[in-house]
Amino acid sequence: MKALLCKAFGPIENLRVEDIEAPTAGPGQVLVSIRAAALNFPDALIVQGLYQVKPALPFSPGAEFAGVVKTVGEGVSHLKVGDRVMALVPHGALAEECAVDARGVIPLPDDMDFVTGSALLLTYCTSLHALKDVAKLAAGETLLVLGASGGVGIAAIEIGKLMGARVIAAASSEEKLALCREHGADETIDYARDDLRECVDALTEKRGVDVVYDAVGGAYSEAALRATGWGGRLLVVGFATGDIPRLPLNLALLKERQILGVYWGDWAKRHPKLQQEHLMQLLAWFRGGKIAPPVTEQLPLSGAVDALQRMARREVRGKLVVLTGS
Repeated sequence: MKALLCKAFGPIENLRVEDIEAPTAGPGQVLVSIRAAALNFPDALIVQGLYQVKPALPFSPGAEFAGVVKTVGEGVSHLKVGDRVMALVPHGALAEECAVDARGVIPLPDDMDFVTGSALLLTYCTSLHALKDVAKLAAGETLLVLGASGGVGIAAIEIGKLMGARVIAAASSEEKLALCREHGADETIDYARDDLRECVDALTEKRGVDVVYDAVGGAYSEAALRATGWGGRLLVVGFATGDIPRLPLNLALLKERQILGVYWGDWAKRHPKLQQEHLMQLLAWFRGGKIAPPVTEQLPLSGAVDALQRMARREVRGKLVVLTGS
């Protein structure tokens, strides 16, 4: 089978598509023929050795996919050959086939295609957990989303609106902000051109926002924390700038602000029943036309290296999906 391989941690350009031996389904696993795999920012980090988890080499990046069950391992009874499924894996999705723990495989709804299925789980589950469980976002509050045109950002916009919040989307170009408005943002800020805090003050009559969804990091984090009002909550989701900020803690004291970490993957393992409830909510929203993964590009496996490089440079909008099978 063909797979995108990382043989040594380093520049993304070193990745290569190669023919390798196909995996087999062990006990408790299923082997899935992958039809579509979505790219996410951590994929660009993990191959460079910049992510908190470093897989054994060599490996294929890619954390979420949709496809068809090809073989079923010993002890698996709830899935069968031919089932359409979607799944999350630590890595391995940028390949034609993947062996995965059957407990983490989810039947693909009849009204969901492979591309959409591949692009739903990681970003929407992360954002729902962040806003509902960590921030406890309430109806009527104001939510500021940084890096709002990316996968988790668009998910945060849509979910924030569904939870009754006013959503301000911040991104680095008018093209990116247009996508945010298409997905429901009430207000937008181009923080590459305008001062983030001044814009927030103007939009909130200097009351500040209640919650910041920060997947960007760098200098924007401090500016966004300063733009929160009394009891504001800053959600630490990721560091797309590549710079982990060092925040003055007096900012937390002054207005009883909170700095809250979001690590959905570990939370889901610790709270599987709550995660299942979240998944059912997301699927219900999808069926009701209330959320729509923002797939802006579909490309072949041979285009994944370029796509990951553009993602690392923050040149993409929405979700990019690699088509790995017919």
